[in-house]
Amino acid sequence: MLGAGLKGIENEYELPPVEMDDVFAMSSAERRAVGHQPLPTSLHEAIRQTEESEFMAELLGEQVFDSFLRNKRRDWDNYRVEVSPYELRTNLGIL
Repeated sequence: MLGAGLKGIENEYELPPVEMDDVFAMSSAERRAVGHQPLPTSLHEAIRQTEESEFMAELLGEQVFDSFLRNKRRDWDNYRVEVSPYELRTNLGIL
């Protein structure tokens, strides 16, 4: 976050206007209409966006960027094969 802030200061990025509406009360279509980009809804989506980010690669450096992505992919792989208590409660009876 500090790196992003510093880049914004160095490049004199213009801040977007403050949002006065309750974004959480809006529908997805309404949020899109006013230009809100949704955040990733899973670690997998966040990894995909990070892989495509030239800013993150530049900020972290090649070695740290590659290591970070490798670790996050491992986290995602470990997470998605874990059987959660919710899955046990709702699906175990089917077997």
